[in-house]
Amino acid sequence: MAKLVHQPREDAEFDFILRMSKVPVLAYFTGTWPKAIEPCRAMDLVIGGIADEYSGRLTAVRTDITRCPSATERYGVTGAPSYVLLKQGEAVAHGTGPMTNSEVRDFLDPHV
Repeated sequence: MAKLVHQPREDAEFDFILRMSKVPVLAYFTGTWPKAIEPCRAMDLVIGGIADEYSGRLTAVRTDITRCPSATERYGVTGAPSYVLLKQGEAVAHGTGPMTNSEVRDFLDPHV
């Protein structure tokens, strides 16, 4: 995972990152159950590249659904990988499933 992608260990840390970010936050939700592992690992590379490309304009947060259950529930995440783009803590866009670099850019660009 890229150095520019935060990986909170619990909900309190996730919330702290949201409060401290001065730019939109891409919360990338991952899972550890068998059907989620491979697609989430594939997205790690994509999100890492996006975090690098959007450095200074976006905060990327890899959020494990089991470690951050309150955040998962708050944003209506029901599967992995899922994406929620947050501005000042408010969800402005939602997405699910594997995405290409181009698809992630299309997801982000109207808001970042």
